[in-house]
Parts: sequence; C-alpha cells; structure tokens
Amino acid sequence: MKRAALALIAFFALTAQRDPILVPEVSQHDIEVRQGFTGTELLLYGAILEPDGRRAGRDYDIVVVLKGPTQPIVLREKQQILGIWVNADSTDFRSAPSFFAVASSHPIDEIVDARTAAIYELGLDYLQLSPSGSIDPAEQQRFTAGLVDLRRRQGLYEEDPKGVAISEQVLYQARIALPSNVQTGRYTAETFAINRGRVVASAISDVEVKKVGFERAVAGFADNWGFAYGILAVALSVFMGWLAGRLSSLV
Repeated sequence: MKRAALALIAFFALTAQRDPILVPEVSQHDIEVRQGFTGTELLLYGAILEPDGRRAGRDYDIVVVLKGPTQPIVLREKQQILGIWVNADSTDFRSAPSFFAVASSHPIDEIVDARTAAIYELGLDYLQLSPSGSIDPAEQQRFTAGLVDLRRRQGLYEEDPKGVAISEQVLYQARIALPSNVQTGRYTAETFAINRGRVVASAISDVEVKKVGFERAVAGFADNWGFAYGILAVALSVFMGWLAGRLSSLV
C-alpha cells in the first residue's frame, strides 16, 4: 500500500513537472481613448516553454480570451402586438462582460470537450452571464443568444477559431480588434495551453482602457456632478436648436 502511494505521488510530481509554462505579453497595456478614437488592434503573443526553460517538445493548442469589465444588464425582448413593437419578457444578468473575444489555434470543439470549455469560458457558446434569480434554462439560453447576437453586431463579442498562429511549437500570436465603442476599465487577456483535451497551463495579462484629455474631463464631470451635467446637456441642446433655427431663418 505504501509503495503504491509513493508511486502515485511520484507520478503526479512527474506529470506536474512536464506541464509547460506560458510567457504571455500584449502589445499595449494602456489604451488611451481620445477624441476621434476609431478603435485599435491588440497583439497578444508569447512563448510556450518547458519548466526548465527549453522549448516545448509537444504540440499544444492555444486559446486566448480577452474579457472587458463586467456589468449588470437588463435584457428585454420585443414582440409585435397589433403592428406595434413593445417590450415583452425581460431578464437581468448580474455580470455580463462588456467585451468578450476568443481566438484559438483550432475550433474549440476540436480541442476540448464541452465541460472543459464551459469551465474556462472558451467561446461564446460557453459564456457565463449569471442571471439574477431563478430562470428557466431554455429562457436563459434564448436571452443569452440574444445578447451575444446583439453585441456581435456591435463588434463587442467575437470568436475566431483560427485566430492564433503558433510557430515551431514555441511562439504564438493573436490579433484582436477593439472597436471605438469599447467600455473603459480593466481588461484581462487570459491564455490557455491545451494538450489532448486538457488545459495544462494558463496565464493572465492586464490591459487598461482609459479616457484621456477632453473625454476624461467630460466623463469625470458627468460622474461627479451628474445633476449639473444633465442641466448643462439640456441647456446646450436647447441652445443648439435655437441657433439652428436662427441660421435657417437667415438663409
């Protein structure tokens, strides 16, 4: 019995030693949103090494998940009644990511099973949105699919099954586009190394998206002086309407 236990411990020790090490990096750790910001592209790259620093001796698949700040959201479903579109059913999600992009070296369903993909959120089909309260599974799936479709059309959710390139079993890279309508805050870029359907290593890099210049001043004013900001916005709208009317009358 003691020999069997020692053999088992040795087996797991050797297995752990064989797991690779990921050395991830991103092209920009700070993204500044200025006036006229049209979006940018992040390069996520790195190396797959053995624990002793040598190049990896096995083939690995790589999956990169870039996730933006989470936020609560109320999703409403519209129905047409007597020719008029009205709000019908709705549901609340406690933690929907404002941005979610997945890039992989092969399609997700070819490199891991559904259970593993769900644990690590490897793909839009496995996004965990944490609904508030109890909800029917079929209804949750319908609302989740609706949110994913909406944000895909906005450029905020995306999935590229061949978006990661691996060179000589060592270097990998992926490019993920951030559109102009991204939310500010801290983003996490998590990289997973997968071998024979098992996640054998993972690593995280952070990216900060922040407003600077005039946009930052406006955002700070809106956050700290919300009532005054609202009054100013209404007054500016009234003034611009009055000015447009005066100009049109002079033409």
